[in-house]
Amino acid sequence: MIATVTLNPSLDKSVTVERLLIDEANRWTSFRRDPGGKGINVSRVIHEMGGETMAYGFMGGIDGEILMGLLKEQNVPFDFTPIKGVIRSNFIVTDLKTHNQTRIDAPGPYIAKNELDNLRNKMIHMEPKPSFVVAAGSVPPGLPTDIYREIIEEVKKRGIITVLDSDGKWLKTGIAAVPTIVKPNVREAERLLGMLLKDEASIVRAVKKLVSYGIEIAMISRGKNGMIIANKDIVLNVIPPQTEVVSTVGAGDATIAGLVYTLSKGGSLVEAARMAVAAGTATVLTPGTELCHMADIEELLPQIKIKEL
Repeated sequence: MIATVTLNPSLDKSVTVERLLIDEANRWTSFRRDPGGKGINVSRVIHEMGGETMAYGFMGGIDGEILMGLLKEQNVPFDFTPIKGVIRSNFIVTDLKTHNQTRIDAPGPYIAKNELDNLRNKMIHMEPKPSFVVAAGSVPPGLPTDIYREIIEEVKKRGIITVLDSDGKWLKTGIAAVPTIVKPNVREAERLLGMLLKDEASIVRAVKKLVSYGIEIAMISRGKNGMIIANKDIVLNVIPPQTEVVSTVGAGDATIAGLVYTLSKGGSLVEAARMAVAAGTATVLTPGTELCHMADIEELLPQIKIKEL
């Protein structure tokens, strides 16, 4: 069982336009809605891979009802904590002429103390007990800055492997709880560590620094260049094949899903890293907020190159 925690879920609404015109009326050529939020995306990909998952987090409002309906259609299990507010809507506009994507993300609803207490209680008593908990994404208004630290510390007491994927103050305070696995991208790692990560050597230094904090597996994603991943014994450069990028939405979440799913099956770090990058690469092949498909992952797996550094 791989549980995910999404404190700030979203109903992602994706449109394509022939050419995005500023200060003009634009007509979309396609439209889709998908469940959003980093943890929810991880659960969606875990389910696509055939794994067992449960999505936790806050949920409320009409858009929340639509999101849960979409998850039911996809047969992705969830156990959300209800809130009075309405979950956020995020908008992704893809310009078909330039292939540029414009994202407009909302901050999310205010979370009341009793709502947070209800989620905390649910996290303490998760049944069946998961082997992994992935805490991911931004934090909505009303929650303490160190909420990820609290969640990770509480979950670790039950002997559960923890994964953190966030940014800024939430990543910094969450890392204080020493999660088992972290996955910032280059920009997030630069902000966290106060380092300029301009080349492979500097990224290697960064992942080693994260491991020195007590983190068992640290990976820094590099977009089309794959990722660099390390534990206390090895540092790997994982390189995907060059592919046409249709949409980058959810690629980092799929990367985490691939890694954790493989580790949960007893796979080695090399096997998990290969699956992680294959899942992330497969996600950029799909439009808008659609995520990866297992057939694409399997096709990409043998094309992933791994070099020990």
